[in-house]
Amino acid sequence: MASTIFMRPRLSPATTSTRVSGLNLLSFVNHGRSSLSFRSRPPPARFRTSSSLHQPKPEIVDKVCEIVRKQLAVSVDKPLTGESKFSELGADSLDTVEIVMGLEEEFGITVEEDNAQNITTVQDAADLIEELCSNKAT
Repeated sequence: MASTIFMRPRLSPATTSTRVSGLNLLSFVNHGRSSLSFRSRPPPARFRTSSSLHQPKPEIVDKVCEIVRKQLAVSVDKPLTGESKFSELGADSLDTVEIVMGLEEEFGITVEEDNAQNITTVQDAADLIEELCSNKAT
């Protein structure tokens, strides 16, 4: 469960400007845990969420890039990285479904619909594959 708290500046009657510096949207995130976390902006890329602290093997990322490149007919001149977003590469929802199907076939995994909806980048896909493959191995 996530809640959002909006912070608004308190203005005195003499104040005519509503410009405020350093005021950010603050997110209150509970996710069903007893501990709470607060964020004022997205964390930098090097501080990924706890579920993706373990980086997937480079060969998984490379294979995901290969599948995405093939499915979306992305030119070999265009670099693909973990941060590459499917939507920015021209993917629609059907393309994303086909990418997920290609990943399932390549890695011998099954991606639940809930998880498939959360895959928007190459890194998201690689993280999920790493997780599903390690769960499968245990």
